[in-house]
Amino acid sequence: MCGIVAYVGSKQARPLLIEGLKRMEYRGYDSAGLAVLNGKLEVCRAVGRVAMLEEKLEDAPGFEGTLGLAHTRWATHGGVTEANAHPHRDDKVGIALVHNGIIENYAVLKTYLKEKGHQFHSETDTEVLAMLIGELYEGDLEHAVQAALREVTGAYAIAVICEREPDTLVCARKGSPLMVGIGAGEYVVASDPSAIVSHTTQAFPLDDYNVVKITRTGFRSSTVENVSVTPKIMQLEMDLEQIDLGRFQHFMQKEIFEQPAALRNTLRGRLQRTEGKVVLGGLSAYAKELVRARRIVLAGQGTALHAAMIGEYMLEDLAKVPAVAEYASEFRYRNPIIEDGTVVIAVSQSGETADTLAALNEAKDRGALALGVINVVGSTIARETDAGVYLRVGPEVGVASTKAFTGQVAVLALITLFMARRRFMSTEASTRLIDEMLAVPDKIERICEQDTHIRDVTAKYCDRENWLFLGRGYNYPTALEGALKLKEISYIHAEGMPAAEMKHGPIALINEGMPAVFIANKGRQYEKVMSNIAEVRARGGHVIAVATEGDTEIKKQVEDVIYVPDVAEQLSPMLTVVPLQLMAYHAAVIRGHDVDKPRNLAKSVTVE
Repeated sequence: MCGIVAYVGSKQARPLLIEGLKRMEYRGYDSAGLAVLNGKLEVCRAVGRVAMLEEKLEDAPGFEGTLGLAHTRWATHGGVTEANAHPHRDDKVGIALVHNGIIENYAVLKTYLKEKGHQFHSETDTEVLAMLIGELYEGDLEHAVQAALREVTGAYAIAVICEREPDTLVCARKGSPLMVGIGAGEYVVASDPSAIVSHTTQAFPLDDYNVVKITRTGFRSSTVENVSVTPKIMQLEMDLEQIDLGRFQHFMQKEIFEQPAALRNTLRGRLQRTEGKVVLGGLSAYAKELVRARRIVLAGQGTALHAAMIGEYMLEDLAKVPAVAEYASEFRYRNPIIEDGTVVIAVSQSGETADTLAALNEAKDRGALALGVINVVGSTIARETDAGVYLRVGPEVGVASTKAFTGQVAVLALITLFMARRRFMSTEASTRLIDEMLAVPDKIERICEQDTHIRDVTAKYCDRENWLFLGRGYNYPTALEGALKLKEISYIHAEGMPAAEMKHGPIALINEGMPAVFIANKGRQYEKVMSNIAEVRARGGHVIAVATEGDTEIKKQVEDVIYVPDVAEQLSPMLTVVPLQLMAYHAAVIRGHDVDKPRNLAKSVTVE
């Protein structure tokens, strides 16, 4: 949610800040703004994409300076207006501030500041924080920020500059990511490594309640209570090529086609075929606890929850351990029962999802072993867990998650095999499944070769405003994911559900020509799915089937077929989801939508 970039060094800040905003625009694109300090603050803000801010700056005088900050917004408090765009100011002291997160007690603070004579120009909680820092300023920006944050309830990642300290940048975080890149005589602060990697690969993430004061000659890290801390500097693994479009039109398209290579990376070095073993270094210290686990809770939101549901099925089917997938947002507030032997697995692409982090901390407080299935190295959830497994699928820029989903399913399959082999599974059975896993990337490539056919099928139905996605067993969560993708980027209403559930009410929705996407690959419930298909067609629905290669009979029963290679049923979602991803992508393109920046959505949801 929202993107922050700030700079202090010897280069002109303005072009560097604009470049950083463009790299992080997937985090928020309602409005954007920039402030540069060169004797006095110069601030420019614009509604819309970063390009609108860039265009506005072309006609603006000034904005020369080597210290500055910028922001791209996903609105929480207040509508999408220039007045509500960041940076926000306190003109009493000459402060500019950018902020990600939500200040929960802003109303009380606003009343206090009004009594002190402050006048507000926006509807935002961020302006309150800027003015609070100004009110508490007594000649030291770092101390004023610390004092203000001691009064704040909520989540924040902030960057602050002040006219009275023209060489100082102060940043802080709680619950929203922020990272400091360390260059040669310069520092780049950002909420995402993508804005840092073109300048340096050395960086450190801020921990919760940490404040960092940065000048051109160095930095100091402390807590909000002014206790010095030593950050852990890390090497960024991202490179610029990973966040460039290359030959593709959109990042979502690129990331769908990257899935074979991404999954090879996920599996590399983790499978010992001859011994039928899975090697997961991140879990090795907790192998005994996992073997003895009495219950597994998988927590996630959105796409990650759908992957967690597949993990639930695999853990019970193969590892023979009770498992349940939970909405992280509900888990925290439900007074969950955490018994001895409970393992909680947090599933998140970004590792910053606020609801999932809160659920994880709740489970840890109640004594659960906390594991993570995360993509972003060094993210908050990765640091808060006892152990975990990284996806290793590379950066995912498209707001609608694709390769992270298949990576999450693959990692959950690895964790399942890691446990199953140590509990009940024979070497022979494990080796068979390992062989199936190793074949998945090549099989996804074969599905991607049908891209033109999938586009043509989608074009027949993309003017319809209501779709159904139906599956059974392992592919019920896949149906949910297919419906979510279509909703996210094409703005078509779609429902995903178990195919058997349809006749318990939703069948009333079916009318002549309504598209119904059935995941009808060969499996234990294939005949049942075929019966459900007949029920839909009898009521005038048009069926698009995702079926197993070689199934020629299904062509007689449906309007359109997209074939996927055969694979072990437990792994089938990694194949069956790919046509659904491509259908959503093509529907959005045909309907003229911005695929990578769908309305009202942002990539990393760091607010509850």
